[in-house]
Amino acid sequence: MAKQTFESAMKQLEQIAQELEAGELSLEMAMKKFEEGIQLSRFCTKKLDETERRIAILLQDSDGSVQEVPFEEQQAED
Repeated sequence: MAKQTFESAMKQLEQIAQELEAGELSLEMAMKKFEEGIQLSRFCTKKLDETERRIAILLQDSDGSVQEVPFEEQQAED
């Protein structure tokens, strides 16, 4: 089985949301899809948290401190 990626998990999550919004699933199938969606959501959140930590490490100053700049301000500076 191939390793799950953030992009594939998001795609699956979007598909599940569409299926649930359509309202055509049985209660049992809707619950199964909901549970699958929760698992995918947790996976995506974990991946985003890991990525944020890695970026923070890469942006550390020589003294080890990280200065956070809001994204909008950083775009204006570029």
